[in-house]
Amino acid sequence: MILSFFDQFLSPTLLGMPLIILAIVFPWILYPSQTNRWVINRLSSIQNWLVLLVTKQLLQPVNSPGHKWAAILTTMLIFLISLNLLGLLPYTFTPTTQLSMNVSLAIPMWLATVLIGLRNQPTTSLGHLLPEGTPTLLIPALVIIETISLFIRPIALGVRLTANLTAGHLLMQLIATAVFYLLTTLPSIAILTFIVLFLLTILELAVAMIQAYVFVLLLTLYLQENT
Repeated sequence: MILSFFDQFLSPTLLGMPLIILAIVFPWILYPSQTNRWVINRLSSIQNWLVLLVTKQLLQPVNSPGHKWAAILTTMLIFLISLNLLGLLPYTFTPTTQLSMNVSLAIPMWLATVLIGLRNQPTTSLGHLLPEGTPTLLIPALVIIETISLFIRPIALGVRLTANLTAGHLLMQLIATAVFYLLTTLPSIAILTFIVLFLLTILELAVAMIQAYVFVLLLTLYLQENT
């Protein structure tokens, strides 16, 4: 019984091939492509408005050199939101519940921000490892602690996204199982439990979008420190 609850987090296979590849590629099919005509449709107008709004909110605290990251950060945000929301559909798989995928997205982006800081402003970037006014005796210990916290950042990004989505999906399946078993024995309790499940589903929709936003927002904060 316990194993069946966690089966939803396993990557399904078809003819021995993992379907996670299709799950990652599929969101790109949902996005309308830009037209070559002067007149665009309503869907493209709404899409452009949302992209501009999100880009403005993400890059508002970032210095002007970091605005070059607008395209890749906005693309990653839309990509993560699509994967998270598609995972809430029945008979689907959520790739972002896999820690390996989230960490593989976080490490290159975090490493790029660190390398940019070391190339453009090495003194300031290295200065983050030692707060100003630190007593001489605490300097070695603080340098070690700040270095460890720096290298933990991408792992924390991946774990945060994985843990929130995994906990939400698991709680939804537990409540859905309770509704299924209570439906024949205690219908009134089952109805109340179903209402809780419906409210939790709405909450999980919000969590799916918020966690994708938090993932990209933290990357912009790391970028701000190094630009």
